[in-house]
Amino acid sequence: MNWLRAVEHLRATRRPGVLVTVSAVRGHAPREAGAKMVVAEDDVWDTIGGGNLEATAVARARALIGAGSRSPETLAVSLSDKAPSEHGLQCCGGEVSVLLEPLVVVPSVVIFGMGNVGLELARILARHDIDLHLVDSRPGLLQPGRLQPLDDAVASVQLHPAPVPELVLGEVPRGTHVLVMTHDHAEDAALCDAALRCGHLGSIGLIGSASKWRRFQAMLAREGHSPSTVARIRSPIGLPEFRGKDPATVAIGVATGLVRTFEEDAVAARSRRTTREPQ
Repeated sequence: MNWLRAVEHLRATRRPGVLVTVSAVRGHAPREAGAKMVVAEDDVWDTIGGGNLEATAVARARALIGAGSRSPETLAVSLSDKAPSEHGLQCCGGEVSVLLEPLVVVPSVVIFGMGNVGLELARILARHDIDLHLVDSRPGLLQPGRLQPLDDAVASVQLHPAPVPELVLGEVPRGTHVLVMTHDHAEDAALCDAALRCGHLGSIGLIGSASKWRRFQAMLAREGHSPSTVARIRSPIGLPEFRGKDPATVAIGVATGLVRTFEEDAVAARSRRTTREPQ
């Protein structure tokens, strides 16, 4: 697998990695500038020349993965018999500069309901580097013409026309943030019940009024969910400073709150990795 397919593979399997590129070469070196490889926690694809150079880059790349780093960095490696070497002598006589670019696991979001608010929200979130899943049970709501505003999306957009939308919950990746905003309160209720029974999801948000949420709380309790489990659902969603009922305002409030959640998740992930590091 070459480096480009490896990048795509890590994205598809939601694994972190580092893209390593030889950015400059002075003197003799195993590979020319532009050579690339991809490093994951337990695998390497392609090569920048092997030997001490490659082993040093792999070790540094895995340290970046372990730290949850999102910032690129450069690394200079001297290929001289007089240079310090941790992974064996490599005396080509040159010096190589390497650029290490972290390939982070991007957030995943699923929007249930592609009505006016759902479409506005998808337009906003599509400008971010995320995996975006769009679900609707109504024929026609996910047609290409209607979703034309997403044609230049930065996000990886996946469409799920689904007569039984809650089945999609089993298909989305671990940690996916769920936003429930369908046209039907019964469909919303079924999705909330199903989402609470899934152990692999991230945050769960429900659009609607406070009175709707009170009814849903009572319904979910009757379905056997404990108060602490029901509290996983945030409702009504949307930051309070974005007041208004028009689709654009609601969508901005929801998207802003969700982006803050992405940032909180990234901080928590880095903290977990630091805790796991050997003392």
